[in-house]
Amino acid sequence: MIKHLVTSSSSLATFGRFAMVACSIALIDIGALYGLHEGLDANVYLARVFSYFMAMSAGYFLNRHFTFHHKQRFRHVLEDLWRFYSVFAVGGLLNYGVFALTVALGGRLGILPEATFLLPLIGVWLGGLVGMGFNYVVSHKLVFMEP
Repeated sequence: MIKHLVTSSSSLATFGRFAMVACSIALIDIGALYGLHEGLDANVYLARVFSYFMAMSAGYFLNRHFTFHHKQRFRHVLEDLWRFYSVFAVGGLLNYGVFALTVALGGRLGILPEATFLLPLIGVWLGGLVGMGFNYVVSHKLVFMEP
């Protein structure tokens, strides 16, 4: 079953690999976000912009070589990367909107100070689910397809 998931070109297996990459880049995103925000005392919203860019960069290479490995390459890496960043920028806006809404609403709802530490994490995960759905559909059609 694992071999099928890793090697198959079926839509279900491809989405499974995409979801695994999404979880991996979410960890990169969260690690960078907390490192910048808590470690370097950067503004949480600005830190998220940088953490998302780091995660998106890793996501391109993981998706290119793992998720969509079965797709034949017709474009140069830089052209694919430009398409990927363009698609993921829109998905990122959706992701960031859900993240910002979660952090802002969570702060205004009077959540215990100890729990506010988790708001960025919850925002990243909720935003990631929204962004992942959009990014999979669009990147499958516009980035990793034959021209």
